[in-house]
Amino acid sequence: MNTLIIEYSLDQVAMVAKQCAYFMQDISVVTLTGSLGAGKTSLVSAILKNWGVQGPVISPTFTYVNSYRLPEDGRQVYHFDLYRLETQSAFEQAGFNEYIYADKTICLVEWPEIIMPLLTHGVCHISIEFLGLEKRRLTCSLKK
Repeated sequence: MNTLIIEYSLDQVAMVAKQCAYFMQDISVVTLTGSLGAGKTSLVSAILKNWGVQGPVISPTFTYVNSYRLPEDGRQVYHFDLYRLETQSAFEQAGFNEYIYADKTICLVEWPEIIMPLLTHGVCHISIEFLGLEKRRLTCSLKK
């Protein structure tokens, strides 16, 4: 398993997204874990902007999922926030499991713990830790 560890300040999120891009090549799912306010949605926004997505990127906290299309190749990106979802069964009953590993899609999943059994391959796991008010540590690892 390849691993990338980066310590960064909050004004370096765009640079961190670019560094993570190498690890996300040929990946279908990116998980993001970390405590509330760690910067998961900020990193997703920077990743999507790095991929050419225009316009605002907002957290899907209340809708569970937002969708974006990549301008370069037309792939669909689904940004999930599963914080309020309690079980894998609820995820599946909503039909969200059909998005995971769908053709020409990438799923970015915040709070992925309940669906980890579904993520069997092609996953980039990102963990963000607080190191202080303005500092974070990102650990990025691959499960191919």
